Amino acid sequence: MSAITSLNVADFEARYPDVFNPSILKRFMPLIIGAGVVLYVIYCWWFFSIGTVLASGQWQRAEIYARDWVSYAIRTTVRMGAEGTTISYPRFSELGDNPKPDWAIKQGNDVTITFGTGKSLQITPTQVIATRGSEKLLVLIEPDGAKPQGALPDWASLKEDQVTVNFGFAGTADIIPERVVVSRRFFGWANFVFDTASPFWNKSLGEVASMIVSGERIKPEMSNAALAFDNIWYNSSWQHGDVWTKLLQTIVMAFVGTLLATLVSFPLAFIAARNIMPNFFANQITKRFFDFLRSVDMLIWALFFTRAFGPGPLAGISAIFFTDTGTLGKVYSETLENIDDKQREGVKSVGAAPVNVQRYGVLPQVLPVFASQALYFWESNTRSATIIGAVGAGGIGLKLWEAMRTNTNWHNVAYMVVLILAVIFIFDSISNALRSRLMGKQQ
Repeated sequence: MSAITSLNVADFEARYPDVFNPSILKRFMPLIIGAGVVLYVIYCWWFFSIGTVLASGQWQRAEIYARDWVSYAIRTTVRMGAEGTTISYPRFSELGDNPKPDWAIKQGNDVTITFGTGKSLQITPTQVIATRGSEKLLVLIEPDGAKPQGALPDWASLKEDQVTVNFGFAGTADIIPERVVVSRRFFGWANFVFDTASPFWNKSLGEVASMIVSGERIKPEMSNAALAFDNIWYNSSWQHGDVWTKLLQTIVMAFVGTLLATLVSFPLAFIAARNIMPNFFANQITKRFFDFLRSVDMLIWALFFTRAFGPGPLAGISAIFFTDTGTLGKVYSETLENIDDKQREGVKSVGAAPVNVQRYGVLPQVLPVFASQALYFWESNTRSATIIGAVGAGGIGLKLWEAMRTNTNWHNVAYMVVLILAVIFIFDSISNALRSRLMGKQQ
């Protein structure tokens, strides 16, 4: 191979000036783009006050919410009065109507509440001793407030007449004059299967199975198996029946809305495609109709139809139908405009009717693509139906929003989120498998 001479180099430079001698703008284009991105990030940081937001954010709430997703708290009140010390629980306690937990022991007028190894409260009518590891805090209970003795450890705080003791994940205790309010936390979801009113509550799996298989009928009008299912379905704490019904509504909303949008956008796409419908005005009117439908976000359509039809799945179906008709119509029409005209011309050359030209010359090319896109929108709408449900369009989104709004039922929120994730995962897998088969056949 001959060596490259200066003449060869000069010849290359003369033949490819854009490569060897680019303009100043092209030379510095990457640097300009990088600088533009950096300036834009700085501008966004200033305009949206991101630094201030991050500094003032209540990050501890994330830990609280995450904890509440996977655990539950039992509220206990220890009162010290003239009649002695009493322990009381809320009316609808997770421990049932006659709670006697092993972590709250009463001996005479003294109460001991344990929060795990090395963590406890020893409550008497006049004082409380809080123990956390090797540290102890003595709090005197006086008529004018709780009085901590000595320096407060970092796990205790004083606010006016109240001392709050924090035992970490295990719970907290508020020491107030004449009473101590304890929040004892446990990992898991309390009474997830049976609530406290069920005859199967607080029984082991073996005991429940024995009652269902060979036990005497608890209710004469139904079998124990039917009663167990009824108790699970109508669990007052978790409301499984209502949650699963709302989840089914969400699935139906996504399916029906996508199906209707597909059926309507399919014929309209042929009118919007320039190579199929030569009429300019028909093309433009149809395309502008698609633009109008998809220019309004699905959430806005949901708000509109909620006002029109009232809260419920019909509003959600209508919102999905309107939005997807515009989007699918545009996508379908663009697919039609990019088909191979040779197949259509071949069918037309044998004297086929216009309908048959579309049937045999166009549909075989676009039908797998249309079906694949419809499946993708169905999968996507399963997620979107949850969001629009939160604004009143029905489904599990509305129930999820109601649970979040109370700011107390975060374990119920976690339950519904897990169900939504499972449904989306299943639908995503089904949609991907079907799309792969359709596109494989097309190839």
